[in-house]
Amino acid sequence: MNKDRILALDVIRGFAVCGILIMNIVSMGMPTYAYVDPRFYGGAHGADLAAWASAYILADGKMRALFTMLFGASLLLITDAAEDRTPGPARIHYARIFWLFVFGMLHAWFVWYGDILVEYAICGAIAFIGRTWTASALAFTAICLIGYDGVQSLIQWHDVNLLQTLATGPNPPLDAVREWNKVLAQVVPNPAAIAHEIQLYRGSFADVFAARAPTTGLFQFQIVPATLPGTLGFVFLGMLLYRLGFWTGQWSHRAYRQIVVAGVAALLLYIPLTGSIIAHDFDPAFLPLADVLTLMLRPFVALGYAALLILALRAGAARELMDRLGAAGRMAFSNYLLTSLVMTTIFYGYGLGWFGSLSRAQLYWLVAGQWALMLLWSRPWLRRFHYGPFEWAWRSLSRGQLVPFRRAIAS
Repeated sequence: MNKDRILALDVIRGFAVCGILIMNIVSMGMPTYAYVDPRFYGGAHGADLAAWASAYILADGKMRALFTMLFGASLLLITDAAEDRTPGPARIHYARIFWLFVFGMLHAWFVWYGDILVEYAICGAIAFIGRTWTASALAFTAICLIGYDGVQSLIQWHDVNLLQTLATGPNPPLDAVREWNKVLAQVVPNPAAIAHEIQLYRGSFADVFAARAPTTGLFQFQIVPATLPGTLGFVFLGMLLYRLGFWTGQWSHRAYRQIVVAGVAALLLYIPLTGSIIAHDFDPAFLPLADVLTLMLRPFVALGYAALLILALRAGAARELMDRLGAAGRMAFSNYLLTSLVMTTIFYGYGLGWFGSLSRAQLYWLVAGQWALMLLWSRPWLRRFHYGPFEWAWRSLSRGQLVPFRRAIAS
């Protein structure tokens, strides 16, 4: 039973690390705001619009939510196992968190600005205090933090709409016009600025760093503090579901089927929401409201994916795929970082220099190729080694000594 439970966690994690590339690929291969608005760059008609809509409905926020909840589950899995060991759960946990932060900073500043590891390290440092909480305390905290994130988006929606009304109405105040123009400068395509960004990313390593550094700073000093409560809420939600046995397959078939049905219903609700975003022409005054609605639906979709995978494991369906997803999940840290290294080498000037060269739909050929790589290489690697390369480095650094890496070769 324990083996099956660990396999379930690994399979879900493997699914999440594959799925998260659906959204990350846009930030890796296109100018920054194309992630939000397909009209900004990369095409917003035909197959390109369909690619944006499909990614928005199926993956946007859901894979990150799933990955984040699994981070919370792993926090408890590791600290619970260390309860009777020396030096104890706190020392083991915070050593891991410190090195996760280091890996994240290196990743963010020297590979790709959209790093999630720094935020996870901060959340992990805080969430440790909840490892002994009751299920009700974890649930209350998760609801409050995710709810706070939603309230912030509602406030933003109100403020941006008020600003738009003031700036575009009769006799607009000069300060309102000035602030609204700042908003438009971020969301309206500027051909000269886009061309300059593309030129830098297609240049040398120094050019790429010059393009990436301001965005990395924006992420770490503005976006991460703003999104931290919501991310921490999903970490606590993952911890709650671990305590309740969801991730380890302890729920009934009926309960998991009900979660799948709820996930499908939430996905269907995304369809009219996606249509509304398109109808509003990706208006920055409307998008915060869409963010609130997606935040309400996101947990159901993410958990629906997880429940479906658990049911597939129980039924013995697609065993080859499940086995490969499980291997990819055991090496999720390595697969996440290596995906960034592979994709940025393809896009940036010190590699192939394809940044800004592919349409939105064309990007997903690269996603499919990277999925194939992860699913093909993870299992053979784990037959020869105990850990993925970055898992091994992380574990060795956290313990202050080299841990066994290569498996013994059978005679």
